[in-house]
Amino acid sequence: MAALWTEICLAMPTIQALGEGYEVYIVTDASGGVTREAHDMAVRRMVQAGAVPMTWMAVQGELQRDWARESTAQGLAGILAQHARQRSRVRLGDAASRRMTDGSKVNA
Repeated sequence: MAALWTEICLAMPTIQALGEGYEVYIVTDASGGVTREAHDMAVRRMVQAGAVPMTWMAVQGELQRDWARESTAQGLAGILAQHARQRSRVRLGDAASRRMTDGSKVNA
């Protein structure tokens, strides 16, 4: 499961589903809280209740299983490449923001 706000939209249905006997996996990097602490505390609470935390990368890995599943491998490779490009842009943007605020130099 994943949701917009970890501490409400994810935590409440997760805890309810666990209480009803379901096995629940929470995708922690596909959800976010109003603060980093709120997100972290909600994840801890869900884990304490029995949820299994995982990342989106783990989810896609379990769905793909291996690259021999040719019918989905090419599509997944495209998603992974797009994610890698976006992630590198975010890191460069974060580094540039830090440089602007603290005067440090960034090698990009």
